[in-house]
Amino acid sequence: MKHTLRYTFSLVLMLLSLATVAQEQTPKVDTIVPKKERYGVRLGVDLFKLTRSFYDKNYQGLEVVGDYRLTRKHYIAAEIGNEKKTVADDQLNFTTNGSYLKVGFDYNGYENWLNMENQIYVGLRYGFSTFNQTLNSYTVYNTDQYFTENDVIMADDKFNGLTAQWIEVVAGVKAEVFHNIFVGFSFRVNRLFSQKQPDNFENLYIPGFNRTYNGNFGVGFNYTVSYFIPLYKATVKTKAKKN
Repeated sequence: MKHTLRYTFSLVLMLLSLATVAQEQTPKVDTIVPKKERYGVRLGVDLFKLTRSFYDKNYQGLEVVGDYRLTRKHYIAAEIGNEKKTVADDQLNFTTNGSYLKVGFDYNGYENWLNMENQIYVGLRYGFSTFNQTLNSYTVYNTDQYFTENDVIMADDKFNGLTAQWIEVVAGVKAEVFHNIFVGFSFRVNRLFSQKQPDNFENLYIPGFNRTYNGNFGVGFNYTVSYFIPLYKATVKTKAKKN
């Protein structure tokens, strides 16, 4: 009986030892599911220009916007559009009509959590516009003290083949309000570095650039709604913890 108990006790100890060794040698399975983020194309329109065409009789415009997620933080971005704008100043009345293209990149500085895909970003664009200017009328200043009315000259002079190039600094926000539908807005500061102007007439308004100030600077704003088209998912690489 003693030998049987001793044999049984030894067998149990041996099995426990083998189980402990096997558990130590078995690789641990990471139960944390790796985080994946979506990459794709986002396409939309500028609602500001679209709605302005309905309430402003002197303006017609449409801008299509898009971006492609290149890395976790970087996006390739572009805008393409057309504008027709009539400006009536004290001395000039003119109409600008043309198209433009802006291409560049955005950097997202917002740290999303869970499955959020929002953006608080800054970016840079190169802009190019081709357009024409029509001088509708202009006012001749009258220096005669007895006749204070100024003469308005109907010109109807059209200048074709005009171009402009500029650099644009962008800051904006995009937020997902419904599944794959994003609403956003951005502010832009523009700096002309090249333009072709008519003789004796400046480009006071450039499609895509907006109104010029001091000849070289301009500002802009857009309010967009866009739809995200997912193409693939990529696993987020986690940083190794320092001991």
